[in-house]
Amino acid sequence: MIFLRKICLIIAMATSPLPASATENQECVILLHGLCRTSHSMAPMERALSASGYRVLNVDYPSRTAAIDALSEDAIGRALADTEKSGAVKIHFVTHSLGGILVRSYLSRHTIQNLGRVVMLGPPNQGSEVVDKLGSWWLFKKLNGPAGSELGTDENSTPNQLGPVSCCVGVIAGDRSINWINSLLIPGRDDGKVSVERTKLKGMADHLVIHATHPFLMHNRKAIGQTIHFLSVGRFERRPGNSA
Repeated sequence: MIFLRKICLIIAMATSPLPASATENQECVILLHGLCRTSHSMAPMERALSASGYRVLNVDYPSRTAAIDALSEDAIGRALADTEKSGAVKIHFVTHSLGGILVRSYLSRHTIQNLGRVVMLGPPNQGSEVVDKLGSWWLFKKLNGPAGSELGTDENSTPNQLGPVSCCVGVIAGDRSINWINSLLIPGRDDGKVSVERTKLKGMADHLVIHATHPFLMHNRKAIGQTIHFLSVGRFERRPGNSA
């Protein structure tokens, strides 16, 4: 009798619904860092998203070694293969700087069936005047690689050739600079790398400006909170002190 009871208990446990902790994290967020950075730069964002219940894939890719299309194909292709293995039902992206252009590049060639929302932090969606002025310099090319040279503001630059987006994209721009030399080259408000105006993207769902610098946008508490809010509802939270 005792043996039969044990068998029944085992069968009941095997066929009962999984506890909430085992069925959570069905939505995955792929993180893509910026030029000359590593996945470590996205660690605070990774922790916050994980704490909010998302499964997070913090991608490391060699940003200085190849052109944008090659980088996007490799980095995003590998990431999507990993999310497919994990059984994610929806895939979001959170990017910093060049990472946003990689997503746009990939989506110009591919369709992601279970694509959710995309948040871009400080993306040079219309290029950067810094590249216009310094991109031909040997040292710039040495430090930033092929992808860095593609980020100018002319109509033939990679960002300006990619066109509008058809998915739900939110853009967060910074308006504080600690690089006054770069800022002298950029008209209007800027974050030391890209102007607020040139972060904007045709077809985006929302745009927000916060008082933060380009290198640390992904560490900024307001940017992290707004990112999580956008992934949840598809728009940024409007509070006193937030500008659009």
